[in-house]
Amino acid sequence: MRLTRIILFATDMPRMAAFYREALGLRLIEGSPEQGWVRLDAGGCEIALHAIPEPIAAGIHIETPPLPRADSPIKVALQVDDVDAARASLAERGAIMYDVRRTDGAALCDGLDPEGNVFQITSR
Repeated sequence: MRLTRIILFATDMPRMAAFYREALGLRLIEGSPEQGWVRLDAGGCEIALHAIPEPIAAGIHIETPPLPRADSPIKVALQVDDVDAARASLAERGAIMYDVRRTDGAALCDGLDPEGNVFQITSR
């Protein structure tokens, strides 16, 4: 068995697709926000964004800035060469970023995407 794709469901596809493409720098493989889905190359694994059906999405309120989705047991981790530089770049692009932690020779930093999904950038 091998992990090939992580799917995140989104209420605002244009905003989420822009964040993952522009702020995180993931390359579009196929799809579009208008189609309700995109597949993005995350370097060895894909991240797919899929629109939540409108009747369901209408009942979901996303704060601005987003609150962390603490009820989700999922955290996507992305490896970067320089956590401090990546954190600064993401914060400049409007991402909510937390403090960098250093442990066991690695640097880690959690952030929130536009809908409050927690992601991590790491040097490991």
